[in-house]
Amino acid sequence: MTEQESQILSSRAPEPVGLYPHARRVGNLLFLSGVGPRERGKKEIPGVQLDSKGKIVSYNIETQCHSVFKNIRYILEDAGSSWENIVDVTVFLTNMNRDFAKYNKIYAEYFKDNKPCRTTVEINALPTPIAIELKVIATID
Repeated sequence: MTEQESQILSSRAPEPVGLYPHARRVGNLLFLSGVGPRERGKKEIPGVQLDSKGKIVSYNIETQCHSVFKNIRYILEDAGSSWENIVDVTVFLTNMNRDFAKYNKIYAEYFKDNKPCRTTVEINALPTPIAIELKVIATID
């Protein structure tokens, strides 16, 4: 890897659940791996209630959104970038009908000044028992 191409691991974001970095820098672009609402060092997931088999019983999309956005901010800052440098966001929701309006309202609060490109898709499931995950591209100096 060259100096302009490096992997980033944040000390504040949740530990990756697989073999990947939190982000990777290529030139002046920063590509974040999928970011969910988990918190570093904790088993409980903000806004998620699980049964004894680890299946989702209920969840609060608002709580998960705030936690995801906090984790994204941690990764960006630890990589030397910032929220204002986000240029593209891909959002994965497990229940578009139930969650889009709430998520979209919270998204608008966080992105009122910076308006990156955005794609939102519904998927059947995510690797951990969560309802939302974001994939982000940002610029970095």
